[in-house]
Amino acid sequence: MSETKKVLVAEDSSVIINLTKNVLLFDNFQITPVKNGKQVLEKLQKEDFDVILMDINMPVMDGIACTQAIRALTDKKKANIPIIAITGNYKNFTLDDFIQVGMDDYVQKPLDYDLLLSTVKKHAFK
Repeated sequence: MSETKKVLVAEDSSVIINLTKNVLLFDNFQITPVKNGKQVLEKLQKEDFDVILMDINMPVMDGIACTQAIRALTDKKKANIPIIAITGNYKNFTLDDFIQVGMDDYVQKPLDYDLLLSTVKKHAFK
């Protein structure tokens, strides 16, 4: 059996958090949900994660600003955590746009949970 990987899910929708949690828990991922980018940074100070699922549009601190703050961290392990954007505004962004701000991949909303799971696995088990 493979080791349990830790996923930080930054999403302000409780429905999406619960669905994502159910899909990833079924595949033995440990999930920590937060509601905004500020909470992501607070969690990262205390814990290590293997992947971050980052909503783009969140209150307090959005996913773009949070990703840039993570990439600027002095702890190189945390600064290089794979970050996967999750967004309903995919028509306004390209994968290149996400890569330029430091994200590694993206999955559009409404979420295709098979694609989400395969994308998380791709980055968690590098």
